[in-house]
Amino acid sequence: HVVDATGLLVFPGLVDPQVHFREPGLTHKEDLASGALAAIAGGVTSFMEMPNTKPSTTDPEPLQDKLARAHGRARADHAFFLGATAENADRLGEWEQAPGCAGVKIFMGSSTGSLLVPDDATLERVLRSGTRRVAVHAEDEERLKARYAAMADGATVGMHPDIRDVEAALLATRRLLDLAEKTGRKVHVLHLSTEEEVNLLRERDLGELVTAEVTPNHLFLSAPDCYARWGSLVQMNPPVRDERHRDALRQALVDGTLTCIGSDHAPHTLEENGKPYPQSPSGIPGVQTILPLLLSAVREGWLTLGDVVRVAATAPADVYGIAGKGRIEVGLDGDLALVDPKVCEPLRYRWLRSRAGYSPYVGMQLAGWPKVTILRGRVVYRDHEEVGEADGAPLTFA
Repeated sequence: HVVDATGLLVFPGLVDPQVHFREPGLTHKEDLASGALAAIAGGVTSFMEMPNTKPSTTDPEPLQDKLARAHGRARADHAFFLGATAENADRLGEWEQAPGCAGVKIFMGSSTGSLLVPDDATLERVLRSGTRRVAVHAEDEERLKARYAAMADGATVGMHPDIRDVEAALLATRRLLDLAEKTGRKVHVLHLSTEEEVNLLRERDLGELVTAEVTPNHLFLSAPDCYARWGSLVQMNPPVRDERHRDALRQALVDGTLTCIGSDHAPHTLEENGKPYPQSPSGIPGVQTILPLLLSAVREGWLTLGDVVRVAATAPADVYGIAGKGRIEVGLDGDLALVDPKVCEPLRYRWLRSRAGYSPYVGMQLAGWPKVTILRGRVVYRDHEEVGEADGAPLTFA
């Protein structure tokens, strides 16, 4: 089978290590089929999905249920995180070795029920149980509770970065680094949002012990303009902040302080997003727009094409030890994203494949768009349409 790539850019299939595809329990927002379709439409051939579904993925049974649901429906290769809790902390080292398990996810803040791990004692138990790198949402729960309790009546979504402030993120990240150093457990800090956290990572310089990622939202949106234009459609945790933080995150991605990109794709319905703040839910869809946004950064001159490969394919595969992914090399999976660099036009609603049906980047002038996606040597998406049957398979880990 021959694919004519004349005039196209050829990338390794992207790896998105942080998505919320909402199945089971919240499939009116997204499901594994629609989320994976959005992924391959954006050149993402592998995804790792988070545990805060209903029920939560906190033991092998719901993990196996997700793998069964993905079989024959997900068009991208996939794995699923187990969520850490006080109740399962001592079993995670055993369970994280299960086939199709992406590893362990910790919510230090911004979660509910048993998935919340707000205290250092439980966090240390989790870190001492197992060997694989742990993914962590680092916001300080006590700080968040205090900030919300002090919130004035009539608060708007534009105040979200002030309520979930820099200190809430910095406190948690500092606590996490202390415990990673104490226990020797490798951690991956998700969706960094502040210049202060970047400076902390540089100062501590813990090498391979600590890796970190950033979302495209924190690189391409900035307060207050994004809230004025999009309102709660750009509400996420931790928040999109002002240009000072955005510019620091961009530089940190370029110089390697931040290791990789993760979309934190987290859709809601427009009806849900229309609720008044703070009842409006946090989360932005984004798995499909990673590559065109990064190509826009190349056009603007602050990333190179090599940087795009590194942060969106190679580095996320290396961080988690995903076998056969992240590079174009003999012997690895034939995962490719072919991009037409001549597509320099605004993002269209009709191109979006997420069930959410919206994006804060609609109307943004792009610098290229995925034309063909190839998974393990087979064309699975071409010219805005899926090709063939869904045959995504569980990821394996070295």
